[in-house]
Amino acid sequence: MNESANFYFWFTLTFLAAGLVKGVTGMGLPTVAMGLLGTVMPPAAAAAILVIPSFVTNVWQLLSGPATARLLRRLWPMMLAIVVGTVGGAALLVRVDPLWSAFSLGVALIVYALYALLGPALSVSVRAEPWLSPVIGVVTGAITGATGVFVMPAVPYLQALGLDKDELVQALGLSFTVSTMALAAGLMVHGAFHLNQLGVSTLAIVPALIGMWAGQKVRARISPKRFKQCFLMFLAVLGFELASRPFF
Repeated sequence: MNESANFYFWFTLTFLAAGLVKGVTGMGLPTVAMGLLGTVMPPAAAAAILVIPSFVTNVWQLLSGPATARLLRRLWPMMLAIVVGTVGGAALLVRVDPLWSAFSLGVALIVYALYALLGPALSVSVRAEPWLSPVIGVVTGAITGATGVFVMPAVPYLQALGLDKDELVQALGLSFTVSTMALAAGLMVHGAFHLNQLGVSTLAIVPALIGMWAGQKVRARISPKRFKQCFLMFLAVLGFELASRPFF
């Protein structure tokens, strides 16, 4: 009973925190949720729990503006490549020793946090986009499948396309939605996602949406830039803890 109560306490706290981050920054729910859940369970199990709340919040973000159809026409090669890479990469998340899956997740969190904190702003030319989009999609999919984290290198790539603010928010929602569905498919193909996990995953919607609502309130009161810096430093520390597990 105590173990069950502790799990649901940590589960609720995780999705409140993940929703809060997404409400303030427009992203970060799967990253925070995978990082925190990954400290108490194998990453494959954490990824399965993440599916429903990630899907709901990202569809909401995708449909928040008028550019959905235009972005689908522009980014479909990248989205298709994400699906292929994720379904294939999910075999690593399922079959590799959980300690080394946690190591991969930790490295992904550290790389993303350091890039977002220190990396230069990039720009992608119109000529490069047709061939670069599928490449970025496959790499993003492989990392998503192996770690359950959707952000690298899709986020810096989408930021480099010169989209306006609202289009970027929708493009991130599109990428994360496709990644979520592909991750669910990959976990099912490799036997790590079952219908009985849908109940727990669905329960996460409530704290995630409460966290998003609170995050939107916080965003109106503090500097999003300062919050993002604190969030990224937290991810780097969490990533280091996960990456160090096989060695201690």
